[in-house]
Amino acid sequence: MTELVALAKAQPGKLNFASSGLGSLPHLAGELFKLTAKIDVVHVPYRGAAPAINDLLGQQVQMTFLDLPVILPQIKAGALRPIALGAPARASTAPDVPTTAEVGMPELLIENWYGMLAPAGTPENIVATLNRVANQAMADPNVKARLAEQGLTVAGDTPEHFRGFINAEIGKWAKVIQDAGIATAK
Repeated sequence: MTELVALAKAQPGKLNFASSGLGSLPHLAGELFKLTAKIDVVHVPYRGAAPAINDLLGQQVQMTFLDLPVILPQIKAGALRPIALGAPARASTAPDVPTTAEVGMPELLIENWYGMLAPAGTPENIVATLNRVANQAMADPNVKARLAEQGLTVAGDTPEHFRGFINAEIGKWAKVIQDAGIATAK
């Protein structure tokens, strides 16, 4: 990571980072990286992760920020060199890849997450039932193992905590969008 940041500082505007599209989490991750490292790298948006990976493999771009399950096969094949994982802990499927905190950039925490949502106004007892059933499924050892094979970490939650998490994520990424000067639709 130190070498990459030094290279980017030595060659402002010359390095490119691929994303799976404008406004995607990989795009915002790259913008957070730029802000955190105080570097000038150019965003190259693609229409999905597959073409971004193809151009990274073909060396048309120098880096990308993508979900571990998407790039894990290329990492395991030795075709891509991982620099850091934007997660609080190392992944069991890529234990040799350090976290961004381990490489000196703890504020570069970028995790794609999935959650179960219900329409606004859904009765609390139904939300509680859905939450209980979802947490039971995620606690199943077979489900956990299957998701872990793909580089995913399962974390059950309460609706209240998840709501707070979503609000924190909205605040975090709104600030990145504002600080990076990304135009938003009106």
